[in-house]
Amino acid sequence: MDTCEEKKKLLLEMIAYATVDGQLSKKGYDFLFLIANELNYEKGGFIDLLSQELPVLPDNRKLSRIKQFYQLVVFFQNDGILYKQDPDLIVHIAISMGLDTDAIRYLLKKVKNAPNTVISDDVLWDIFNEESDY
Repeated sequence: MDTCEEKKKLLLEMIAYATVDGQLSKKGYDFLFLIANELNYEKGGFIDLLSQELPVLPDNRKLSRIKQFYQLVVFFQNDGILYKQDPDLIVHIAISMGLDTDAIRYLLKKVKNAPNTVISDDVLWDIFNEESDY
């Protein structure tokens, strides 16, 4: 998942989620710029994304946020190297996306223990909708 096209798609979706009434707040811009930097996406390329047509968001926004977060986790772990600050940054991003912290930590463990396994949408949905402790 490290192609430029995949990064572009992910960033465009994140911009679409962060855009409210056609506007991207300064805080939203800074946050997305940080994500773009972590993905090694060029500054000029990121700025160009802001003027592109944004994708239409599906009706189930929570599942989309969960899937988007999962893709981000896979990007962070794609090279097999998890830097000291990465887990804290990943949790901070997920909280900013409105996701449950217990489910976040459970998903991170699941990805770490089986890095080459693809987690289905149904399993992701179950992880973030269960009331039990992980």
